Amino acid sequence: MTTLADPAVRPPSAAAPPAPDGRIHVTKRDGSREPYDADRINRAIERATTGLADPIAKVTQIASELAITLFDGITSEQLDEAAIAVTVQNVKDDPAFDTIAARLLRKVIYKRVLGGYRTDVELALLHRARFPGYVRDAVEDRLLDARLAELFDLDALAAALDPGRDELLRYIGTVTMTNRYMITGRDRKPLEVPQYFWMRVAMGLSLNEADPTATALALYDAISRLEYLPAGSTLVNAGTAYPQLSNCFVIQMDDDIEHIATSVRNVMWLTKGTGGIGLSVTKLRSEGSPIRSNNTVSTGPIPFMHTIDSTLRAISRGGKKFGALCFYMENWHLDFGQFLDLRQNSGDPYRRTRTANTAVWISDEFMKRVAADEDWYLFDPAETPDLVELTGAAFSARYAQYVADAEAGRLRTFGRVRAREQYKQILVTLQTTSHPWLTWKDTINTRALNTNTGTIHLSNLCTEICLPQDRDTISVCNLASINLPVFLADGAGAAADGAGDLDWERMARAVRLAVRQLDNLIDITISSVPESERANADSRAVGLGMMGFTDIAERLGLAYDSPEAADLIDRVVEFVSWHAIDASADLAAERGAYPAFEGSGWSRGLVPFDTLAAVEADRGVPVEVDRTTRLDWDALRTKVSRGMRNSTLMAIAPTASIGLVAGTTPGLDPQFSQIFSRATSSGKFLEVNRNLVTDLQRLGLWENVRERLLAAQGDLSAIDEVPEHLKAVYRTSFQLSPYAFLEVAARAQKWIDQAISRNIYLADRSVDAMTDLYATAWRKGVKTTYYLHMMPRHTAEQSTVRVNKTENINATGSASGRPASAAPAPVATGGPARTGFAGFGAARKATTPSPAAPPSAAVPAVPAVPSVATEPPSGATVLDLADTEIVDGVACPVDPMERLQCESCQ
Repeated sequence: MTTLADPAVRPPSAAAPPAPDGRIHVTKRDGSREPYDADRINRAIERATTGLADPIAKVTQIASELAITLFDGITSEQLDEAAIAVTVQNVKDDPAFDTIAARLLRKVIYKRVLGGYRTDVELALLHRARFPGYVRDAVEDRLLDARLAELFDLDALAAALDPGRDELLRYIGTVTMTNRYMITGRDRKPLEVPQYFWMRVAMGLSLNEADPTATALALYDAISRLEYLPAGSTLVNAGTAYPQLSNCFVIQMDDDIEHIATSVRNVMWLTKGTGGIGLSVTKLRSEGSPIRSNNTVSTGPIPFMHTIDSTLRAISRGGKKFGALCFYMENWHLDFGQFLDLRQNSGDPYRRTRTANTAVWISDEFMKRVAADEDWYLFDPAETPDLVELTGAAFSARYAQYVADAEAGRLRTFGRVRAREQYKQILVTLQTTSHPWLTWKDTINTRALNTNTGTIHLSNLCTEICLPQDRDTISVCNLASINLPVFLADGAGAAADGAGDLDWERMARAVRLAVRQLDNLIDITISSVPESERANADSRAVGLGMMGFTDIAERLGLAYDSPEAADLIDRVVEFVSWHAIDASADLAAERGAYPAFEGSGWSRGLVPFDTLAAVEADRGVPVEVDRTTRLDWDALRTKVSRGMRNSTLMAIAPTASIGLVAGTTPGLDPQFSQIFSRATSSGKFLEVNRNLVTDLQRLGLWENVRERLLAAQGDLSAIDEVPEHLKAVYRTSFQLSPYAFLEVAARAQKWIDQAISRNIYLADRSVDAMTDLYATAWRKGVKTTYYLHMMPRHTAEQSTVRVNKTENINATGSASGRPASAAPAPVATGGPARTGFAGFGAARKATTPSPAAPPSAAVPAVPAVPSVATEPPSGATVLDLADTEIVDGVACPVDPMERLQCESCQ
């Protein structure tokens, strides 16, 4: 049985012998054969071009390329897949081919789920007629929650289904939705079309409402229009028999064997339910620390981390991909040097993590010592247990006492290194392994409004969640993201800051509905871990984010690094934050405040903006961010002091997967390239920036420059005819100043009570530049950073199918065509152990980059549904991503957008 994700399409050599009459026959589903009808296929392609420019030329091009893929005996499914494949291969010439491919793919989905149809009217009638039966049958098969058949007016819901909204989905979005989120039967056959999927999710998030049908209709209307999207775990499980809907789980591991074992068990169960996990190991005593109960010494945290890393590979998330977790450690831990080495390729494999990520939890005290070029001391948590719980000035005072105790000989062991030396070691390791991510403990705790229940000891898998946790509490967050481009007015153009081109009233409705849906989720979701059930109910934490910022900036003609773009993100996030907080206050009046409200910053009438002053007062260093406000925050402060339904309201997640469904740029990220190949777990896709194509077509330039743009790997700066203002708007991630990423994050962060998953892109390997960059992030009040992407690691090779790869490898020693000797030289760090640097310096190894990737064959950027032909049509050009990194023994994608989709990253 073929599937959309991995079709078993046979090449001509594997085809049946030619028919005696020389004609091509198609094998139908029942095994019968009929002559290939070119006219019938052409009519189907013609219907898929409705409303597009120059449809006849497009039909002719697809049909002619399809003809060379055919062989006698080709199955009807293979024929569908081949038509889609040759269509997608033309996306590089015109993004309209993506629309055609998406329509052809959805037609396949419709036929498999609903059966045959002739017209759009008939398709709409099929949607409505078969929806109640779909729900009842799936409930009977125990795939869907029984309440879906009991609480809802299925006929009313069916009448609201609008298959016309499928036109909002691009090809990659349709494939992602199908492979990741839509349910299948026990026999793996598809049960849902896109609109069934949206309605199932809406129903699953309305189960606790007084009028579930009315709420489901409202939610369906918003998410099917892509105004906002719930996060991945919610989309996978909403309305199903196992509604584990929460997205992020944050755990602190205590320093005793019972809690370590409990934490491993909890990781297993949370991973099974598709949750992403953050896990702090700072409390675990260091290697060699005495264990008095049996008169032995500790092995330290590293072996336990390796055990959990193996668990992630053993328990796949929802049966779809490896478990995902990030370890956090504070950098005063005596074993921090070993923690830094966790992602290195070399060394003892039993002291490495091949799946889990790592992040460092950094104090203000450390950043100040880096600035002053002072020493930094490392301690065994068994001797300094209160440091984990202290933050800000209180941490600094207690840390200074432990330093004095160490120098006076009152501690069993300690380490000492220059703060700048450790800072450099962190950054060099980050550069060579993409880990550890840098996150700031005191900025997070001081700027939080929910720390009345305890200290925040870590963030989550993607660094945007900031919630307190302790031995008996696994903090939980629930996510959704506003899709900003949906709210652009038709024909929007460059305005002073883009404000006049956004439909603010419609956006406010979507924000308020998303907050209500997230609050519903908390009462509906289930978890097999009692510590997370209790935390979810007590804090009712939600994280509303957004995606598509770069998308709207481009459409408005704003360069990502311009003052106007910074003002735009400032205004948009302020607006979303104000309405999210106001909606939660309204829900508190309707449903009651969250149990831990009293004593929180909210109860004192504080909002996220107010925490800027608190940070400055505590650290004694100004926060370098614009302080402009536009909305009536004083009235809102009074309102929130009376009650809030949720302890947190906002967090900006990466949105790598749901961004594909929405057809927009992820989170706050810039464009990686204007044309590039994206490899996901659903297949490999060629991405072309539609905004750029539209602008070039408007100027009459697209036809003239597209081949050169492809040859330049999407670099617009290399094409003279393109106006300078467009070159500025379409600068890509490595062409922008990295300080622009921090300015955007800082402007957004002042309105957000949690954090932002903030990727950083650098065009060179200068450690000195990184040193100032990350210090600037701290000074601007940014709470966390996520992946660091280095341009030398992210180079896409562009070639045609006629390039002789063997000759290239023989000539250069590299499949990329670059000399093998061009690899960067190893970077040595560290140095001899300094006096008193016990247990750290002696164990330090020179840090070296990952070994170079071996030569590999070209990986053409073909679509997820490959062509039957052995080669693309004559003259076709593809992007070849021959450069991959060998990380942890597996080939990691070179493109940061691909990396966000790989099993280790999300």
